[in-house]
Order: sequence, then structure tokens, then C-alpha cells
Amino acid sequence: MSEPAARKTKRNHVRLSDVHGLQRLAFDAVVGVTKIVESVHATVTGVAPPIGASRASDTSGITGFVYKSVRGVTRAVGSGADAVFGRLAAIGGDGVSSREREAVIAVLNGVFGDHLAVTCNPLAIEMGVRKDGGRVAVDRDALASAFAQPARRVVVMLHGLCMNDLMWLRDGHDHGAALARDAGFTPVYVHYDTGREIAANGRDLDALMQALVDAWPAPIDRLAIVGHSMGGLVARSAIESASRQGGTWTARLDSLVFLGTPHLGAPLERAGAWVDYLVGISPYTAPFARLGKLRSAGIKDLRHGLGAQPSLPAHVRTYAIAASTQKAAGRSPGRSRGDGLVPVKSALAMSMPASHRYIVYGTGHLELLASRAAYERMRRWIARR
Repeated sequence: MSEPAARKTKRNHVRLSDVHGLQRLAFDAVVGVTKIVESVHATVTGVAPPIGASRASDTSGITGFVYKSVRGVTRAVGSGADAVFGRLAAIGGDGVSSREREAVIAVLNGVFGDHLAVTCNPLAIEMGVRKDGGRVAVDRDALASAFAQPARRVVVMLHGLCMNDLMWLRDGHDHGAALARDAGFTPVYVHYDTGREIAANGRDLDALMQALVDAWPAPIDRLAIVGHSMGGLVARSAIESASRQGGTWTARLDSLVFLGTPHLGAPLERAGAWVDYLVGISPYTAPFARLGKLRSAGIKDLRHGLGAQPSLPAHVRTYAIAASTQKAAGRSPGRSRGDGLVPVKSALAMSMPASHRYIVYGTGHLELLASRAAYERMRRWIARR
């Protein structure tokens, strides 16, 4: 097969795999919506009182048979599609992707990720290490091959809600790549399903970090974590999981930087916040703004945060950067306007020295990823012994 033909086959494979996952998600939605409509139908025909607990149940008779048939046919067609698309998706390996496709998949996982994971949908993201958008197995040989000159200093980069590892590059700047250039750290980008519960992602990250530290091709002298938004909460959860499970990787952890992390939660329902966030991620994710009323387990967790008092090892230095859309600081910096998604009070909620906190003004939540001011402060913190 010629090279162009091979590339075309891979592109077709990716499309078939994506269609498979989207079709399964659509079938699941039809079943769910049918059940809701049936419940409303039963409530109306049962003359339910306008106030009080619903007495709705499955409809009966011919009506019940119709609803049951719709769900049954949908499930049957879905099972048949699984078999067909599953076979087609198995042809040609993992295929190729693009930044646009990755952005859409990331948003789907952010909004539906808990459902995608439970139903084993092909679109579900499995937590792992990636480099340049390609998955890297966490074993010594694979890591040595992917990171040709692994440093003794490692910084793990955790992205935020509805995002992926490629989105650390924004407006020509990548905090991880800059730390490699300026401070001698090897950046390791973690990719994960942001729609799952933060605790579940924390447990998986705990296991991944242990495997990474054990398999890293060079002795690790210093280990740092940078978590943007939800990524900071997942890092906190992973550290707490390690303390419960006896993980040893935290002994290597030197510093932890929270970048716009909503420790006290993010008011996602506030007028336009969720819509603006999705639109700002990528032009390809803007259409998903209409899904703003949907809430995955991860979104619900992000809304509430994890509180201001995490149980972190005493030797780990913690830092927090908040963003404010205000042009400059007012009389009371702690009361500054938030970044459009995370209030300053929530981002700086953890107890830490004043020198470990920083507010970037004239900056939004996603703009923190490209903020040179945020980077310079982060670099000084992480590089310091």
C-alpha cells in the first residue's frame, strides 16, 4: 500500500472509531430521553398532584409497550453498531489525530466523561502520559525512548476541565516547555478524562505517579506538579490517596503549583461562565456551549472544590496563582474580581505564606496558560531549592 493510501486508511479508521463512540452516546441519549418522556406521560395520565413527590412509574398497556419497544430497538441497534464499528475500528492500529479532534474529544469527556467511562465508550479517555499527543507507556524502556535525555528534575503537567495535554500550548507559550528550557526540568504531560469524579482521577493519578517515579530512566532529584484549574484538585486528591495507600512517590515531591485552581469551588452556573469557558477553549468546542446545563461528575466536583485544608506532606512547598479580569489591584486584593470562572478567594484559599501567592491582573482563566507573568513567578518558585 502506498504511503498516501496508508494515511487515508488511518484517517478513515479514526472517523469510524469516533462515529462508533458518538453513535453509542446518541443511542444512550435516546434511551434516557425516552425514559424521561415516559415518566412525564405516566405522571400526566395518573393525574398527579401539582405539588409533592412524583408517583410516576413505567406506563402500562399499549403505551407501555410502545415505550418499551423504542428502548428495546434502540439497544438492539446499538449492540449491532457496536459489533460492526468495533471490527472496523480494530483495523489499522491507533490511527492519527489532530488538535481539533483532540479538543472535541476532550470536551465530550468533560461533559459526558463519567458516562463514557462506565459504558466503555471508545471516546472515553484513559489516564496516561502523552508526548506530542502520542501515548507513552509508563515503563523504563518506553520512557527512555520518548524522553531521550530524561532530567533528574521532572515536572508533571495536569490540565483542566474539558481540556487535554496539547492545550498547554497557548499563544505560542507552553509552561512545561518553558520550564525545560529555563530550569532544566523534563515536562511530563498527563492526559485524563475530566468528566469523572475527582477522587477517581486522584486514585488513578496516584498509581500513575508511583509507576512514573519507579520507571523513570534517571534518578529523580526533584519532582514538581503544576495543576491548572481542575488539575490542581486532581493532584491534591492523588496525594491524599498516596497517604492512605502508602504510596512512596510523594517523598520525591518537592513543589506543587496551583494555577487557577478552585479550592472552594467554581460557580459554573453564573451567567455565561460555562458558555464562555467552552467557547474560549477552541473554536471547535464552541458548539458544545449549548450543553451547558449538563453536568458530569467532574463538573459537579469542580463546582464545589475540595476545601481549603488539604492534607499534604510537610516537606511539599505549595504555591497558588489566581487570575483577575481587573486591570489592576484594588484596595483589597483578596476581594479582586475573579478570572471569569474561579474567584480569587477560591484560588488563594489554601493556607500558605503570602510570598507563595500571586494574582495576575487583566487575565482570564484560560489566559493563565499563556501568561508570562504567571510563568515567571512559577519558574522562580519551582527552581528555588
